[in-house]
Amino acid sequence: MSSHKDHTHLEKIKEAVVHSDILSEDEKSQTIKHIEEWILEDKAEGTLYQELIELTNGIKPLLAELGLIK
Repeated sequence: MSSHKDHTHLEKIKEAVVHSDILSEDEKSQTIKHIEEWILEDKAEGTLYQELIELTNGIKPLLAELGLIK
């Protein structure tokens, strides 16, 4: 499933970036954008995974009834 399913560590990194004295405002902005993209991608991946699981659970009985799987 998602490599970042628990987004806690990404949120911690995001907070560290916001409070950084080393990064410029532009660097902070770009980094935050990337982190937020990762979070959205991971949420989408998790949603797709869950939908595929539900689809598989619905198809299995049909395939068994047709004798295609045991």
